[in-house]
Amino acid sequence: MAPDNAQLTLDHIVESLPHMRTSLSGLREIILANTVMVSEIPAPTFREQERMRFLSDRFRESNLHNIATDEAGNCMAVLPGNRGERNLLICAHADTAFDESADHTVSLQTDTISGAGLADNSLGLAVVASIPTVLERLGLALESNLVFLGAGKSLGRGNLQGLRFFLDNAQLPFGFGLCVEGVYLGRLSFSGLGMLRGELTCTVARRAHRTRSGETSAIAAINQVITRILAIPLPGEPKTSIILGSILCGGSFNLPTRSARLRFEIRSKQTGMVSRIREEIKEIVEAVGSEPNVEVELEIVAQLRPGGIAFRHPLVRSTRRIIKALGIAPRIAPSVGDLSAMIAKKIPSVTLGITTGDQSQQGDTLAIDPIFSGIAQVVAVLKAMDGGLCNGD
Repeated sequence: MAPDNAQLTLDHIVESLPHMRTSLSGLREIILANTVMVSEIPAPTFREQERMRFLSDRFRESNLHNIATDEAGNCMAVLPGNRGERNLLICAHADTAFDESADHTVSLQTDTISGAGLADNSLGLAVVASIPTVLERLGLALESNLVFLGAGKSLGRGNLQGLRFFLDNAQLPFGFGLCVEGVYLGRLSFSGLGMLRGELTCTVARRAHRTRSGETSAIAAINQVITRILAIPLPGEPKTSIILGSILCGGSFNLPTRSARLRFEIRSKQTGMVSRIREEIKEIVEAVGSEPNVEVELEIVAQLRPGGIAFRHPLVRSTRRIIKALGIAPRIAPSVGDLSAMIAKKIPSVTLGITTGDQSQQGDTLAIDPIFSGIAQVVAVLKAMDGGLCNGD
């Protein structure tokens, strides 16, 4: 249990939320401008440099200290605390799933903002860029040093390379971490799933044996793989899933496809379950690949171990109370994102979402008004971390 004076301090933070949210609505133009400018800079994984330059410029305008871009392409800065005895890390990944060929134009309406990659994670990065201005507007000065990070190489094949590199090489010990994602408001992640992302490629020899139904196709081979993967038994608890994300193959009606690629992801809360399924998929690859004129290759793109802090941890308890005080129901869900890198370094951390909206492969449409509740929640959690209300196991 937190001591009485700490509980009163958390009461004070919660009581300040309505005023905080009202004050933040006065920064609407600045926050939306940062969001639009971030979003209109393409930043596919491994090509985030222009977006990092924008973030660096914003940090300079906020007079932050130690602004730097490291060898992994991350952009960091520090807002020194009054005492500086503890370091808090707030981060957002800079990359999106949209490459330069996508339309990055942002459409701003009265109540919504729309564009490619807004939810994951242009809005999150824009919020991190805006936090120094937010703290200044609210007249808040933290006792702890606040370290800002735009992390690169997070998604897909990036496999959290940017944040991993930063945490491996940072000279500062971090008391707490906070990861910011564009959606969804109410999201609270404090644990990470075991995860594996892989690509399976089936290739058929050009002179493959012809069957009565026509020449052998890689589509038939990849279909065998999929059928066998779907037959893998999965436990109901802890929840485990195999997600078939995409199939890339073919281009005509009458020409057999020589190559087909399957992208998939395995997720599980159970330690060792992802590794067990990986071995079963390897056996499927060997079995289908042993057929005449067929080659099957498996590439592991990314892998994470499960872990995190407990539901009863003071950081989780404080964050839940802050979210509820904003009239939002906490949506507790494990993460396969940046939080996993924090977990690996045993840094007590949470991931929070900023607003509500809809995501699609064509683009995202997000609600503007909830953004200010989302930012108020971030500031309140930082204050709780800074005030010692989240200490403990």
